[in-house]
Amino acid sequence: MIIDEILSFFQQTPPFQFLTEQEQKKIAQNLSMEFYPKETVILRQGGSSSDSLRIIKKGGVRISIVSESGEDVAIDYRGEGEAFGMISLMGDKQKTTVTSVEDTICYLLGKQEFMKLMDSSPAFIEYFLQSHFSKYIDKTYTEMRNKSLFYGSSDHILFTTQVGEIAEKEVVTIDETATIQDAAQVMSDRRISSLVVVQDDDVPVGIVTDRDLRDKVVSRGRNINDPVRDIMSPPLIRVDSKDYCFEAVLKMLKHNIHHVLVIRDGKLSGVITNHDLMLLQGKSPLSFAKDIENQHTIEGLVPVSKKINNIIGFLLKEGAKASNITKIITELNDRLVRKIIEIAEKQFGSAPLSYCWIAFGSEGRKEQTFRTDQDNAIIYANPASDEDHKSAAEYFARLAEFMKESLLKCGFPPCPAGYMASNPQWTQPINGWKKYFSTWVSAPTSEAVLKSLIFFDFRPIHGDFALADELKETLNIQLSRQKLLLGHLANMIVKNTSPVGFLKSFVVEKSGEHKNQLNLKIKGVTLIVDIVRLFALERGIKETSTLERIDALRNKHTIVKEYAEELEHAFEFIMLLRMHNQLAQLEKGEEINNFIDPDTLSNLEKKTMKDSFHLISKIQDMIIERYKPFII
Repeated sequence: MIIDEILSFFQQTPPFQFLTEQEQKKIAQNLSMEFYPKETVILRQGGSSSDSLRIIKKGGVRISIVSESGEDVAIDYRGEGEAFGMISLMGDKQKTTVTSVEDTICYLLGKQEFMKLMDSSPAFIEYFLQSHFSKYIDKTYTEMRNKSLFYGSSDHILFTTQVGEIAEKEVVTIDETATIQDAAQVMSDRRISSLVVVQDDDVPVGIVTDRDLRDKVVSRGRNINDPVRDIMSPPLIRVDSKDYCFEAVLKMLKHNIHHVLVIRDGKLSGVITNHDLMLLQGKSPLSFAKDIENQHTIEGLVPVSKKINNIIGFLLKEGAKASNITKIITELNDRLVRKIIEIAEKQFGSAPLSYCWIAFGSEGRKEQTFRTDQDNAIIYANPASDEDHKSAAEYFARLAEFMKESLLKCGFPPCPAGYMASNPQWTQPINGWKKYFSTWVSAPTSEAVLKSLIFFDFRPIHGDFALADELKETLNIQLSRQKLLLGHLANMIVKNTSPVGFLKSFVVEKSGEHKNQLNLKIKGVTLIVDIVRLFALERGIKETSTLERIDALRNKHTIVKEYAEELEHAFEFIMLLRMHNQLAQLEKGEEINNFIDPDTLSNLEKKTMKDSFHLISKIQDMIIERYKPFII
């Protein structure tokens, strides 16, 4: 009778109703049941994590969280047929307090059975990671932040969960001399997807995964008696157990891997997989990266690329820092560009000369968020003959046009000013680029200054990176010999005044479409970008992103050394404010822009913005003092 009662309950309760009758019966046999009188604290914030998913059979619960002020804030209520405790199952600490609001009966599904279902049932995982999970995130974001960026970040998921909390604690190892068959047998017996390969002294030297067995053994008919070290994947990529999961995601994206070793106090303590991270947050960037890699046509890439924007809103609601969001978007966009080039090279054949595809502008600085214009160019090796020059020009013209049209299909509009590889002016041999740079540095006309602002933030994305490195080195040598361009850049920076008046009020647009609004890009982000670029060019720093430049300049530039942290905080704040504003515009169906009404900000946001603008003004004054002969 009890089993029949549970099955009847399942048939009306998602996601259990999506399971087969056999699956439902198996779960029913493994359930337990608990009764909680009204006002019982079932799970307590900061306490041990839940050992079960609790499904409410009768009654209801209140889910709350203690704010920074100590107030107990209700973020959700759950009733009959709903579940709680899923997020708690993923960590070693309970993130919220769950209290029964009336006499409540719950079915308990143990962690082991729950994880089996997450692995085996697409319907089950889709429900919890989309419906249940997004509901929790949205409510937490709304209640805890109170529509402000300053109520602390959400207490969960990618950017606040440490790797050690979700990594597989037991590391299964195998000696490097063991056979491939031995490794496969261990993985099968233990039902795991990877093994850490060690030497005699237990020092990790590699990792072998189920993908290695498929790609390097089965598909190639390899001898299964060969030593496992022959198919392992070195070098080992690792993260510290105290790193946030974001770092693991980024390393997986960069190195195209699915497993990362976890180190605690210098010793191997676990393994984290892409599956762990996807379970943790449901909309992992890793799934987007995998979707990109699985496509082999531009038509296949189009729907995938259009989803990348969606991840920005999700990460914003997680409480991610602006720099973390842009890092992930950069990795995904770079992967998309490389995939399009790969498709092009298969269609057109190999290039007649080695080349490097570069990006500049916000993409070059790794600061791209919502889709912006295409900003790209091609550097190729110097042709040895007129025939080489002709064949290179023809090939790269076809490639550049293909790239322009393909990126347009994927949501990247062409640059209105034509700063793209499809413009023959920006597809040049390395000597041609050196001549451009030399001219701009030695004769900094207004046009040369504009082009230097655009192109000096270039970054290699695909091909022969040595060409980009050579051009960067040439630029640094030229700038060290001639300071005239730096003076013109300094003059331009101080003319773009900070938007805070003498009475500490914001200087807003006086008329037009954006009357009484601030341009967060021109009067905020761009000012900091330009200031930091100037200092980076002064010191020959090769990094292109603003935050990486600040970090590299800490011990090389007196102004940055004193104001590095304040510059970082100001840049992060304005970028994040800009992203939130643009996301709100998108959700309202409006065209995104960089303008914001200061009156819509909280008092704390206004204060932080004014502090950021005062910092900019202070550094502009220092630039005036530093570049007196050039300031007009």
